[in-house]
Amino acid sequence: MSGAGARPSVRVPALDGPLELIAELASAFASSGDVEATLQRAVERIAEHVGAEGGALFLLEEGDRELVCHASTGPVKITGLRLESDQGIVGRCSQQRKSQRVRDVRADPSWERSVDAETGFHTRSILCAPLQVQGRRLGAIELVNKTSDEGLFDDADERLLEALAASAALALHNARIAARLVERERLEREVDLAAEIQRSMLPVPRPSPFPLVGFNLPARGVSGDFYDWLELPDGRIAFCIADVSGKGMDAAILMAKTASLFRCIARTRPEPGALLDLLNAEILETVTRGMFVTMAAGVLDRERGVVRLANAGHPPALLRGADGTWREIASGAPPLGIAPLAETGGAPPEVELPLGAGSLYLFTDGVSESPVPEGGMLGTDGLRRELERLAAGGARALVDALVARLASVGPRDDLTLLVVEGRGAPASPPLEPLLTHRLTARPERLYATREAVADACRVAGCSEPCTRDVVLAVDEACQNVIRHAYHGDPHGELVLELLRDGRDLVVYLRDFAPRVDPGTVHPRALEDVRPGGLGTHFIREVMDEHEFLAPESGRGNVLRMRKRIQ
Repeated sequence: MSGAGARPSVRVPALDGPLELIAELASAFASSGDVEATLQRAVERIAEHVGAEGGALFLLEEGDRELVCHASTGPVKITGLRLESDQGIVGRCSQQRKSQRVRDVRADPSWERSVDAETGFHTRSILCAPLQVQGRRLGAIELVNKTSDEGLFDDADERLLEALAASAALALHNARIAARLVERERLEREVDLAAEIQRSMLPVPRPSPFPLVGFNLPARGVSGDFYDWLELPDGRIAFCIADVSGKGMDAAILMAKTASLFRCIARTRPEPGALLDLLNAEILETVTRGMFVTMAAGVLDRERGVVRLANAGHPPALLRGADGTWREIASGAPPLGIAPLAETGGAPPEVELPLGAGSLYLFTDGVSESPVPEGGMLGTDGLRRELERLAAGGARALVDALVARLASVGPRDDLTLLVVEGRGAPASPPLEPLLTHRLTARPERLYATREAVADACRVAGCSEPCTRDVVLAVDEACQNVIRHAYHGDPHGELVLELLRDGRDLVVYLRDFAPRVDPGTVHPRALEDVRPGGLGTHFIREVMDEHEFLAPESGRGNVLRMRKRIQ
C-alpha cells in the first residue's frame, strides 16, 4: 500500500551462490584447526557448485619441485598423488599462473594419461585454476568432466573457479600463517622453559669472601655454555667451565647432560684429569655425531691456595699473579665426545697452579671473540687488559662490569666466565643479607612486599624517613616490572634482595621477562601524572644510586639500587 510521499520498499537481495560459497570457505579456513579437513571440504563444495564429476586440490611442496594432491572428490580418490611441478595440465596451470580449460584432454599433449590408466577413470575435459597469493604460487585446483548435457566447462565456470581459487588461496595462506604463529609460540614457551631449567642448574652466587664468581649470558634463549662448582667434604672446591659445540636445543640438551654428569662424578672423583676422562666416556655413549664439549675442570685447595687444573680442548685459562704477571695455561687434550681419551693420549694432564694472592680466569670463546663497543673483537689480549683494569675492585665487581660491557654490543655467542680468587686476592667486604623475597607479578602481592622491606630496613638501622624512601622506591620499581616488563602477566616472577654493605643498603630486584635496553628507560614528563607512571622519578629522587645489570644467567633484568642508611 502506498500514499503520497511514501518511499517504495527496497528488497535487499541475498548473496548469490558464488558469494555464499566464498564466504563459507573463508569462514571455514578461519575457524577450523584442521587445514587438511578444510581443504577436503572446499574441494567437495567447489566441485558440487560448479557441477563437476570430480576435483582435486594440489599444493606445491619440496621447495616447489612437486605438486601433491591434498584433497580430492569424485569416483576416484587421488589424495596423496605426487607430480612433478610442471607435470600434467595442473602443473602447466601452476607454472604459467593461468587458468587452463581443456575441452578434450586427449588432444592436449600435457595431459597425464597414467592416472586414468591406473584408476580406470575416463577423463574428458578439465578446468584448472591456479592458487596464488601476492605472486607466490601455492598450487592449483583441478575440476574434471562437467556434468551438464554437453559435458564441457564454459567461460562462466572458468571465472567462477578463478574467484573460488583466489579466495581459497588467500584463506589457505592465512591459515598457514596462523599455524606458524601457533607453532612459534609453542616453541618459544618450550625455549623459555628450557632456559628456566638451565638457570636453575647454575650455581647460586655466594657472597664474598667465597672465592668463585661466574656469569653465563646466552646469545639466544638457551645456552650451550655452563659453569659450576661443588664444595667437597674435605673443604676443597671442585669447579668446571664448558662449551658445547653448536647452538640451539641440541646444544642445550648436551649441556644439561654434561652439567649433571659433572655434579655426579665430582662428588667421588674430583681429580680433574680423571673426572674429564670419566665424563668423556659417558658423553661418547649418547652424543650426536659431530657434537663435542670443550671443558676445563679444577679443584681449589683453599688452605694451600693452590688449584689443580685439567683442560680438554677449552680456551687457555689465564692466571694473574699477585705481582701482576700473566700466565696462559693451554689445553692438554682434545674436546670430550670425539673419541676415547685412551686413543688420543690418555686422560688430560693436570697442572698445579699456586694462586697466592692472584686469580685464575676461565672463559668460553664467546668472551674472547665478543665484539666490543669501539669495534672489532675483544680477543685474548683485550680480555687480559679488561681483567687487569677491573681486577682491583674484586671478582664480583669485575664480573658485573665485564658482562655489562660485552652485553651492550649484543653477543654473537654465549658468554661465560669463571673467576677463581686466591688467598688475599682483592675482594669487596662481605655483604650482610637482610631479605630475600619472591613474589608473582600481581599488584595485590605488593602489600606484603612493602611490609617485608620496611621490616628489613628497620633491622638494618634505617630511620623512618629512610625506610619510607626505600619502600617507595621498591614499590615503584616492582610496579614498573609488572606493567612494562610482564605487561600484566600474573605468572611473572620477581626476586627481591636487600643487603647491608657497611653504611649502605643495597637492593637487587630481578625479573625474568625479556631483556630491556636500559637506555630506553626514561621517566615521563612530571606533568604527565598517572598511577605508577613516575616511578623512575621517585627512584632517582629517593635512592642514592640505581643501575641496570646484566643477570648472570642472561635472562631477565636486574635493577640495583643503593641508599645510605640514615
